Amino acid sequence: MKYSLYPGCSMEGTAVPYLKSIEVVAEALGMHLEEIPDWNCCGATIASGVVGDFTQQVVAARNLALAEPKGYDVLVGCSSCYFSLALTNRRFQTDDHFRQMANEALAAGGLRYNGTLRVRQILEVMINDIGLDKIAARVKRPLTGLKVAGYVGCQTVRAVPWEFDDPENPVFMDKLIEALGATPVPFPMKAKCCGSSQALTATDIVLAAGNDILQCALDNGAQILITPCPMCQLNLDAYQGMVNQQFGKNFNLPVLFFTQLMAIAFDLPPAAWALKNMIVSPYEALAPFGINR
Repeated sequence: MKYSLYPGCSMEGTAVPYLKSIEVVAEALGMHLEEIPDWNCCGATIASGVVGDFTQQVVAARNLALAEPKGYDVLVGCSSCYFSLALTNRRFQTDDHFRQMANEALAAGGLRYNGTLRVRQILEVMINDIGLDKIAARVKRPLTGLKVAGYVGCQTVRAVPWEFDDPENPVFMDKLIEALGATPVPFPMKAKCCGSSQALTATDIVLAAGNDILQCALDNGAQILITPCPMCQLNLDAYQGMVNQQFGKNFNLPVLFFTQLMAIAFDLPPAAWALKNMIVSPYEALAPFGINR
């Protein structure tokens, strides 16, 4: 199975562990990833508010135009990037006027996009293309007894409605957790917004959302929280100390990318787990499985 990989900006910064674990997990499952050459930022979090939706979507479409000659599905890890690219792709496929105008803009760079590709989020690909049986068969370090909160976030399941899990009660993450031998905890806030990119401009909103999400996970017995979204991971991991200070809490809940947990369960090289990159240490929770510093 071949895919065009769109890494996105976060995977070269705060979400480096995501990219590292995606690459090794994909290889272990027989997936062939080809990074889109000369890819650019999709403009997911700020461009539409600064330069307008049309320009932002043309910027996103440049990546699709670069990938189209290969003809592979575009694989996206970041939920914000997935939201941006999937919506842009849908507009190319359904809006003739937009497609004409966007291609006039792309032509300035010698590009054209015909809307022939599928934009896929990696979690959905793991479930629908690889399959839970194959994932479970690849597990060499079963995470039996580990209680995990699967936090999908708000963008992943709502980018293209009803094409990826249930937007109000997503279950893909829970099924994946079970395939790794772990136990998914009940988690009513699994699709609640974490505040996204407002951490700098509206910090109180992000901290309040983080407090609610973390408390819900712990109330339901979670030892680790996993997510497919770099912004969610950043907000719940890096700002957990600020949440504690703001609300008088003592949260110490590790927040990992779901592919990091897969890499551990597959017993892939520890360097690919990238656990030392996390702010809240996961080693105590993972110690029963022979995971040490």
